[in-house]
Amino acid sequence: MRMRMPLSVLTAAGLSLTALGLGTAVPASAAEAPDAGAAFAAYAGSSEEAAANRAFFEAVLKSAAEKRAADPTSAAAVTVVYNASQAPTFATQIARSTQIWNSSVSNVRLQAGTSGADFSYREGNDPRGSYASTDGHGRGYIFLDYRQNQVYNSTRVTAHETGHVLGLPDHYSGPCSELMSGGGPGPSCTNATPNAAERSRVNQLWANGFAAALDKALQKSAR
Repeated sequence: MRMRMPLSVLTAAGLSLTALGLGTAVPASAAEAPDAGAAFAAYAGSSEEAAANRAFFEAVLKSAAEKRAADPTSAAAVTVVYNASQAPTFATQIARSTQIWNSSVSNVRLQAGTSGADFSYREGNDPRGSYASTDGHGRGYIFLDYRQNQVYNSTRVTAHETGHVLGLPDHYSGPCSELMSGGGPGPSCTNATPNAAERSRVNQLWANGFAAALDKALQKSAR
C-alpha cells in the first residue's frame, strides 16, 4: 500500500520538507494531519510493487517453514513471529491488526516476539507512504508512514500491509469492504477487516503453499 502525494498538494497543506521525510521524523501524535479532503494522487500499483509484495510473502513463508522443519512437533497452525519494537507509535494499531487477522484465518497465526522474528514493523516519514519490504532472506519489514496514517485509518493501513505478509496482493480498484483495496476507496473508508474471499485465500496459501515450502525445507535439512 503506497500513497503518492503530489508536491503541490503537500505544499498547499502547509507541510515542510522535514514533514515529508527529508528531515527529522515527526511522530503521528506530534504533527498536524493534512486535510483529509485533499486531492491525493491515485495509487499506481506498479508491477515492481507487486513483485516486492510477493517476495515478502515468500520470504516469510520460507522462514516459517524452516523453523517448522527444525521443530516438527509445532502446533497445526503456522506461527509467524513479528517484532514491533521499532514502531512504538503504532503499538495499538499493530496489536489490533494482529487480533483481526488471528480471528479471521485459521491456518496461520501472528505472534509478537523479539527472538527469531520472521518480519518486523518500522515507522517514520517516507514520501512513498507505507509499504512492505524484504531482502528475500527472512528479514522483511513493514514500514508505517506517519503522514499516511494521519489521513487514512491507521488500523486499516496496518492490517492492509500485514495482508501482504500473508500473501495478499493490492487491489486498489476494490470496494471499501475489501481490505486489500487499500486507499482506493478514499480516506473515509475505515474497514480494517478482510472479506470472505481474502480470508479464504490466506487460509489456502498457508495450507497448500506452506506445505510446499515445508517439503523444500525438510529436503534441505536432510542433506
